[in-house]
Amino acid sequence: MHRLNTWLRRHPMVVDGAWAAVVMLLAAVSSQTNHGWRLAGYALVTVVIGLMMTVRRRWPDLAVATGAALALGQLTLHIYPDASSIGYLVFAYTGAAFGARWASRLALAGSLLAGPATIARFEGFSGGNDTPGGHSLAQRLFVSGLMSTPFILCWAWGRLTRVRRAYLTELEDRAARLERERDAQAQVAVAAERARIARELHDVVAHNVSVMIVQADGAAYVMDSSPGQAKEALGTIAATGRQALVEMRRLLGVLRTTDTAEEYVPQPSVEELPELLDQVRTAGLPVEFSSSGTPRELPRGVELTVYRIVQEALTNVRKHGGPNVSARVAVDFGDRDLNVLIEDDGRGSTDEQLTRGGVDGMGHGLIGMRERIGMVSGSLDAGPRPGGGFRIRAVLPLKTGK
Repeated sequence: MHRLNTWLRRHPMVVDGAWAAVVMLLAAVSSQTNHGWRLAGYALVTVVIGLMMTVRRRWPDLAVATGAALALGQLTLHIYPDASSIGYLVFAYTGAAFGARWASRLALAGSLLAGPATIARFEGFSGGNDTPGGHSLAQRLFVSGLMSTPFILCWAWGRLTRVRRAYLTELEDRAARLERERDAQAQVAVAAERARIARELHDVVAHNVSVMIVQADGAAYVMDSSPGQAKEALGTIAATGRQALVEMRRLLGVLRTTDTAEEYVPQPSVEELPELLDQVRTAGLPVEFSSSGTPRELPRGVELTVYRIVQEALTNVRKHGGPNVSARVAVDFGDRDLNVLIEDDGRGSTDEQLTRGGVDGMGHGLIGMRERIGMVSGSLDAGPRPGGGFRIRAVLPLKTGK
């Protein structure tokens, strides 16, 4: 049923053609008592109305103009209205809903004049036979008002449809614009953060490290010829290193939140994953861990990246996995790549959570994970898991030699 409705919405001419066929059938039944040229006039009007009803959404202005011309023709030739006049109601709606401004105004004018023009032209005629009318002016005004009311209501309905369609279009455009602005703001925030960190690292570390390199090269050059100068250079290296360490700690103190009071500890590594998983299990989340390949020493950046990805992914499982959820962590030491897989059997994260909240629910989870992996030239794949749950797979390249 849903597919049928979707197909009909994509092919409105089919629906309009069906209604046109019904109107033409009713008109044919109501015109059986007419003969001669009047019957030919009925047939022509009915066919043209049916055709315009079929194409009214593709060419609304043409349908309204043709309807107005047919109405004037009927008044001029004394072709009494029959069931085909239902099409004029459709044209009034079409002009207000889909037509240009002039077509809408023409439809409104025709709707207002439909009743008075019909009464003025056809009162006293019944099927084309002239008989005295005998109606008072008040009666004529009342009846003409009643006859115009359906046309005016159809025009008002069309106008309401146009306004509602414009409102929905504006909402869709606004939603799309807000989504683009949000994505742009996220990209700008990431770029600004990376630029700020790069500037801080350059200001704090680059100068001192360059001094240490120069002093080390000088000490190596004069080691044999002038041991005193070499010793002095080594002292300068030590002092510069301590100064760099102090400034680095000051930088970390600025970046840390004021609520954090823990002591500085070494950065976690892959070897500490079992301890992390024990903490998660203690919190109530069953986690299965497996490791394959030959474990070996990894660069510190890769070690920290693996640990943080597993930590954030398991945090996501606790937040969004639902009750009775379990997780699995697999680490594979390949020849050239380190593969990390975190998956769960819970209800997973919705598209809105991924788009708006990320993994950590604060809008920076997936962004932070991709930034971490991007710094070590790796790749990240995150999404729903077949059969339910969520899966995060990270591939981090390893250097095989020096």
